[in-house]
Amino acid sequence: MQDRRRRAGFAHVCGGCREGTGTGRASVPGQNTRNRLPPQCFASHGHFAGDDDTRARAFLDVANDESFDAVWFARGGYGSCRVAEAIMGALTESSRRKAYVGYSDAGVLLAALYRGGFEAVAHGPVAQDVLRDGGDAAVARALDWIVDRAPEALEPTVGHGRKTAAFNMTVLSQLLGTPLQPDLAGHVLMLEEVEEAMYRIDRSLFHITSNAAIRRVSGLMLGRCSAITPNDPEFGMNEEEIARYWCQRSGIPWLGRADIGHDANNKIVPFGSFGMTEPRE
Repeated sequence: MQDRRRRAGFAHVCGGCREGTGTGRASVPGQNTRNRLPPQCFASHGHFAGDDDTRARAFLDVANDESFDAVWFARGGYGSCRVAEAIMGALTESSRRKAYVGYSDAGVLLAALYRGGFEAVAHGPVAQDVLRDGGDAAVARALDWIVDRAPEALEPTVGHGRKTAAFNMTVLSQLLGTPLQPDLAGHVLMLEEVEEAMYRIDRSLFHITSNAAIRRVSGLMLGRCSAITPNDPEFGMNEEEIARYWCQRSGIPWLGRADIGHDANNKIVPFGSFGMTEPRE
């Protein structure tokens, strides 16, 4: 019988992990993986898990190592934008044979990788999601996709002959107009948000849907917008009403809700048409 065990290396290019926060136990019983958590994940340099050079080198050490099959982000948090261009300029051919899975601020690097022609790039749970209620299922879902490209791990609308991409709303808004912006023409674009007031969701969707390149997507889906902060006075619209408004204004088709978000139910959304592709041996 062929050995399908795969090695996943953690990348952590944002805010620092703390000892005991759960990333070290992100291997779930029954999962056919061996995971390595670099010491850099626990480094501290102000807001970040090490300075920019340290974080970039840690990512490259895993991405360029032929012995690893995947790069799995340890957590989200701000910081990927500070290292993305340096990372992209130093990746080797072996880095293209890996899967990359994460979300939130990791979307900056996912966007850059997808723009650079990397195939196995996906918005999905990070290792530290194991700490959430139901987190074991989230981590198992990520590993199921990394190891087997399991279709049950996917957001339900993925794999129906449509290209897809998914981002945190604020992260994508900040990406637009930079050298990291990917070509999403013809893609179903899924967006989620966390801890933002309605007026900020409105502002982000204005910016996203006003972008000429984004107006070439095949449609927009809205994931969960959780822990919405108070809006004083009341905004007068909820997140779905805001999304529908900007779709109507921009001419982008509204395609409904997506099963993604900053929570343990966050489903896998591969970038492009990679959703149903078998992992490379």
